[in-house]
Amino acid sequence: MESAAAQEPRGAEAPRPSAPPPSPAEPPAAPRARPRLVFRTQLAHGSPTGKIEGFTNVRELYAKIAEAFGIAPTEILFCTLNSHKVDMQKLLGGQIGLEDFIFAHVRGETKEVEVTKTEDALGLTITDNGAGYAFIKRIKEGSIINRIQAVCVGDSIEAINDHSIVGCRHYEVAKMLRELPKSQPFTLRLVQPKRAFDTISQRTRSSKSPMEAKVTSGRETLRLRSGGAATVEEVPSEFEEEASRRVDDLLESYMGIRDPELASTMVDTSKKTRSVQEFAHRLDSILGEFAFPDEFVVEVWAAIGEAREACG
Repeated sequence: MESAAAQEPRGAEAPRPSAPPPSPAEPPAAPRARPRLVFRTQLAHGSPTGKIEGFTNVRELYAKIAEAFGIAPTEILFCTLNSHKVDMQKLLGGQIGLEDFIFAHVRGETKEVEVTKTEDALGLTITDNGAGYAFIKRIKEGSIINRIQAVCVGDSIEAINDHSIVGCRHYEVAKMLRELPKSQPFTLRLVQPKRAFDTISQRTRSSKSPMEAKVTSGRETLRLRSGGAATVEEVPSEFEEEASRRVDDLLESYMGIRDPELASTMVDTSKKTRSVQEFAHRLDSILGEFAFPDEFVVEVWAAIGEAREACG
């Protein structure tokens, strides 16, 4: 005797389970959150360690440091990375390694010196902090300024003949100094960075100090920009570093300034051009205020090409 199930008509199909209702469309994945970039900082003459974040350019960086230590942003002359010393090789420029320790050098004593320009060149290389202060980055051996012991690397130039230059860019200050007449004395008002009690003069080398932070070797940097947001980028390539160094040397030779950020911008611009004429046109459009002479632009283009060949 067949079971009831077996008595079902031949060929009949068992009922199929109904398909589940379509699920609502899944929302697109949220963009990956950008990690917070938090940097450690101290005042170079000595302070507790503070933490800062949320800046996109040098002015905002100074404002964050000032807020962390309860001082005015205008008190900060410049910053160095991974060393509290007045070391121009470690000067903060347009890039900060993500693990770098920032030391802020603040205003110390003001001094006035009288200088007589007996030669065309004073022997000064000027740079600026990107926030209104121009300062001395290098003093040439045997130069007029080298013979004046009161003038030191790291001193901010506040006035020339009582004319304030606060807010002027480095190339403007260098031009003012070049145009001073020979054989006539002039006065420089300088502000030196505040020094810790154990700091040795900037004209001499000091031994390693426990205040000096460990230099790290992170592969990414925060690129600060004068216009627009800061970006996290890979560290510069060997070619970019070599080309920027050569361009910075030319800036010093032609204009009496050093500016790694400006040099880096010029190298970046060269990568988007195919000829020296196109390069010159682009420089005029983005850096026109510098009024670079034609022969300088040609030398920069050649130096970048030589760096590219040297680095393969």
